[in-house]
Amino acid sequence: MDTTPNPRPGLYIGLISGTSVDGIDAALVAFDEDGGCELRAGHTRPWPGVLRERLVELGQGGAARSLDEIATLDVQVGEHFAEAARMLLAEAGVAPGDIVAIGSHGQTVRHRPAGALQDGCHPFTWQIGDAHVIAERTGIPTVADFRRRDVAAGGHGAPLLPALHEALLRTADEDRAVLNLGGIANLTLLPGDAEAPVRGFDTGPANCLMDAWCVRHTGHAYDAEGAFAASGHVDPDLLARLLDEPWFAAPPPKSTGREQFHLDWLTPRLRGNERPEDVQATLLELTACTVADALMATLPGTRRVLACGGGVRNPLLLARLGARIPGAVVASTAVHGMDPDLIEAMGFAWLARQALAGLPGNLPSVSGARGPRVLGVVHPA
Repeated sequence: MDTTPNPRPGLYIGLISGTSVDGIDAALVAFDEDGGCELRAGHTRPWPGVLRERLVELGQGGAARSLDEIATLDVQVGEHFAEAARMLLAEAGVAPGDIVAIGSHGQTVRHRPAGALQDGCHPFTWQIGDAHVIAERTGIPTVADFRRRDVAAGGHGAPLLPALHEALLRTADEDRAVLNLGGIANLTLLPGDAEAPVRGFDTGPANCLMDAWCVRHTGHAYDAEGAFAASGHVDPDLLARLLDEPWFAAPPPKSTGREQFHLDWLTPRLRGNERPEDVQATLLELTACTVADALMATLPGTRRVLACGGGVRNPLLLARLGARIPGAVVASTAVHGMDPDLIEAMGFAWLARQALAGLPGNLPSVSGARGPRVLGVVHPA
């Protein structure tokens, strides 16, 4: 008798707030018995300004003021995640009882897969957003804490979505890559050869440095359509100093976060007399360059780059990526019917489904873990 667990079909919710901390994305996803999925609805809940500022500060290495503060933030983040799920259901006209489970990523406050001292000892990753609170406030079983099991198994705990990308976007017709342009950029490599493994890794900053520099010099949270960068010119000397960062040359598997790439990383590399718009243009070029270099080094035959995340709305960034990746079409995942703003949230709905079925959620070829692992902890309703 076949005892292989089968994922339960039905409606799931995925919740995530990424490195940019620009809002909580909630996706209502329907899975069928054959593993197919359909996005039914989406909702984004902005963070309150003061809370967002504190989460950004912690995420880029700021010290916690006390254990009480961290515990309180854990509950606060859980409350906001729960409200995002509740608003999604209200807008979609779906009752909580119709949802099989919620998959919640939480908010990363530290990601140290090499250990806090970068010596390989005691690696960890930490996402807050109390899933007990989410389950209690929504009345829906909630799966959370997806990354730490992979790290415990020797992996990076990131990226976690290449398995979903493989299921939805891989084809035998061509080599493809899925590029997530959030605060940090990461690639999923989908070779056309069915025997070749899927790989994935972070490439460096996507929007986190550009957003931070834009806030400092314009007061705006991000560079709308790349206009600030377009008003400047790339500084080749500054670009060379930025690219001299040893992390960029490290081989996969690898991952990073806001705690490494922030303005305190940038400032020592500035001469001090640069025009702000030229720095912005150079930071955009840094993203394009590091993504393109990583892709050409690992899957040089790529013919299609499918982009998602907030960076998709920056036409200058997409243009520079296209110029640096010869022979490849760079386009939004929207051309394949997948909302680029909600793919990550959809992924955590998928991970919740995997966890409930007792099926692996990671790909060792991506994270470097010692083997497939069931990811996530189930919190009953």
